[in-house]
Order: sequence, then C-alpha cells, then structure tokens
Amino acid sequence: MADAEIIPIGTRGQPGRGTGKRPSAAARGLAPKSGTPRPPAAKKPTAAKPDAAKSPGEQPAGKKPAGKKPAARKPADDAAAKPAAERADRSAPVVDAPSLLDAPRDLPLATPAARTAERGTTGPLAGIPVGDWLAAFQHASKELFGDQWEPQLARFLAFLRRRVTGDYTVDEYGFDAEVTERFFMAALRPVAQKWFRIEVRGVENIPTEGGALVVSNHSGTIPVDGLMTMVSIHDHTGRFLRPLGADLVFRLPVVGSVARKGGATLACTEDAERMLRGGELVGVWPEGFKGIGKPFSDRYKLQRFGRGGFVSAALRTGVPIVPLSVVGAEEIYPLVGNIPSLARLLGVPYIPITPFFPLLGPLGLVPLPSKWLLEFGEPIRTDEYDDGAADDPMLVFNVTDQVRETIQQTLYSLLMQRESVFR
Repeated sequence: MADAEIIPIGTRGQPGRGTGKRPSAAARGLAPKSGTPRPPAAKKPTAAKPDAAKSPGEQPAGKKPAGKKPAARKPADDAAAKPAAERADRSAPVVDAPSLLDAPRDLPLATPAARTAERGTTGPLAGIPVGDWLAAFQHASKELFGDQWEPQLARFLAFLRRRVTGDYTVDEYGFDAEVTERFFMAALRPVAQKWFRIEVRGVENIPTEGGALVVSNHSGTIPVDGLMTMVSIHDHTGRFLRPLGADLVFRLPVVGSVARKGGATLACTEDAERMLRGGELVGVWPEGFKGIGKPFSDRYKLQRFGRGGFVSAALRTGVPIVPLSVVGAEEIYPLVGNIPSLARLLGVPYIPITPFFPLLGPLGLVPLPSKWLLEFGEPIRTDEYDDGAADDPMLVFNVTDQVRETIQQTLYSLLMQRESVFR
C-alpha cells in the first residue's frame, strides 16, 4: 500500500493548508486578541516526506538546491501579506480569559463535594440559618392549628406518643374514642356543616347521661345519614352515638374495622342490651336496607320496622326511646333503578342506579348538597312497664308502632316546613 499524504487537522483536505503560510479557519478562531502576546507553541518534530511522494525537482529538507540562489522577496509580496495578516487579526474573536486548550490536561474535574466545600457549606441546607427554620415552623403551625397552635401541637404530639407506646384504651367492642373524636368526627364535621348544612332540633330530648336508644328513619341509598347523626349528636351533646350495624358492614375488609373503631357493633339484642346497661347512647335504624334502598318515588315513606327487637332491648334495660326524624337524606342519591342480578352475584342488597351513577363514574358518587333537618322527639319511657313486658309480643308491637308513627308524622311536618330541597 502506497504511503498517503499527511494532511494536517483543520485544513479541510485542501492542498497548501496547514503548512504555516495560510492559517486554517479553526486556527483563526483560536487566535488571541491582537496585541496580546501569544504563548510560545511547543515545537513538534516535522515528519519528513518520503522521496516517493516528493514533487519533481523538490529537494530534501535541510539541503539547498545546487546552483540556485533563493529568490529575493519582492516588495509587492510583503504588501500583499500584510493585509492578509491584518484581516486574520480582525476576524479573530476577542478572548479575555485563557483558552481551555491552554489548561493542563491532567487536572481532575471538580466533584459536587469539592464545589460544596468551595462554597463553604457542608450540606444542601447548611446555608439556611436556624432562625429562619424556626420562623417557618411557627408560621406553618399557626396556619395548621390557628392562633392557639402551641397547645394544639402539644396535644397532637402527645397523641402520637400514646399511639406509638400503646398507651390508649379500646373497649370490648373495639371502640376507640380518641381516634373517633380526632379523626372521624373531624373528617365528617365539614361535610355536615358546609355541604349538608344540617339543622338540629330537639337536642334537649337526648339524655345527658345514662343509657338511651335513638331510633331513626333510614334513607339515602348509601347510609350517610347514620354518620351525619353521629357527628351531630357529638357536637351538640358531647356524647358518642354507638350505632347498631348490619352484618354486611362487618364482613367488608376495611369498612368493618373502621366501623368498630368508630363505635359501631353488630345489630343483635345481646350487644344492644349490654351497651344500654353500660350507659351508652345506642342508635338503631329499624328499616334496614329496605329504607335506604327504596326508590325515589317512595321517599319519606317509612318501611316496616322489623319484629321490634330494639323495643324489647329498651324494655329489658328500662332506657328511654328517643325518636329521630331526618329530612334531606333522600335527595343525596335519588334511586331510580336497580340491578338485582348483579346484586345477587356480588352478595349485596342492591346495585343502585341514580341520575349520575354509573353514568358519570366515580363523579356520580358525590352526594347532592341537599338541606338536612334533624329533629329529636320527646323520649318514650320504658321504665314504667313490668319486668316481663319485653316478652309480651302485643306490647312490643304497640310500642314499635308508636315509635314509627311518631317519626312518620314528624317527617311530614318537616317536609312542609322545608322551603326547598337545597336551601
């Protein structure tokens, strides 16, 4: 293979470039500013061209051609070379700092730790003063807990400490009063006050202490009325309502445990009597799934109250029965249809169809902001009956019918007083 001609870098392959007589474009771009002394360039050994690649008549390097004298430079050549040099100086960029090409090649790149050390810090947050951190913390605490943020924060930290150390109490039914008050009630309260705008009447009929049985109508497609009743009673009396729930509630994996912590227990006579004897305020919705699953055309028409088991529990324990009428829950999810075959497949009482669900998907689960009215009626005393009154089916039926008629008549009265569904 014949030796190829060596072409210097940056000459673009043009002959005559890179010989020192005509600077290339790359060389002109790196040229220093005019008037600045150029650093001495390192001398590189010049590779001698092989004889085979020499032009005819060209002599080896270092030897003068025999019998010939170097031609004298003409003045015209100097005049032509000078403007070319000046043009090269004018086209060169102005460089104030040393070029990167002049930097030593063996220096390592600066690491993030080295750059941080040059700034005089030891971490990403070391430059923020401690006073600024404290001021930001105080401002955030005030926004979260209000003006009295210090005692609120202290109570919250104490709550966390008790949770971590296990220093808290849960009763035999799984009720956690501290979690219910701090989290469940705090989450339900804005919905009751801002969304449904619940108005409570007759709260003085609820006993301030001792056992009592609150009996209410059931409606709403989804049992939201039970939750709103719990938070309303707690905010007006300070007492916790212990609801009796269906067995389906406790079969659900997450809902069952949350319901237990919130104070609910299984709707059976034994648990109801034990809580009433223990002085608890117990809530029951005798209509069950028939009440919340009835069509919108049957709104505010009470369904059958079952066999009167709640009345038997009240008669055996001698506690008063407080009737409760709720208006407004029927409109949050207007039930217009049902899918019974799918409900049987899933093991639930019904699959509701509303004007917005399942048409709008998850958005259809948002309840409509209807105006709610809760009225507690006068207590029905049961301590005046004989000891064996709970075993008399006729007496149980009469008391059950009395409670049902009281709630139904109060519902009609509230509907007449209500100006509109949503205000």
